[in-house]
Amino acid sequence: MPAGKCPIREFIESRKGGDQAEIFALISALQERGPTLPRPYADLLEDGIHELRIRLYGDQFRVLYFFCFRRVIVLIHAFAKVTAKVPRVEIQKAKKYRSDFLSRFKESDLEAMHDDI
Repeated sequence: MPAGKCPIREFIESRKGGDQAEIFALISALQERGPTLPRPYADLLEDGIHELRIRLYGDQFRVLYFFCFRRVIVLIHAFAKVTAKVPRVEIQKAKKYRSDFLSRFKESDLEAMHDDI
């Protein structure tokens, strides 16, 4: 992922206010419940890649994410879901982003960022 680019922020900012509120509500539920957030809100896809399932006025979107360092949830990217299954290309992209993220950050880096918030 290019430095400074944030696909999740871009996705949220591309939506209208009511949609943004719904997205933030689901992200908050994920933050509160973590890996216990059930279907239909979230699901494990494969190899530690999860999906947050968002329905906005009949359209389905997915935010792919992973858990790391016990307390951190990393939202990777979002896309409109138009097929029955999450496309393999989206899962592969998420795995690539996860690998890149984990190669650049240590747990102490993320804790320092969290303390600055």
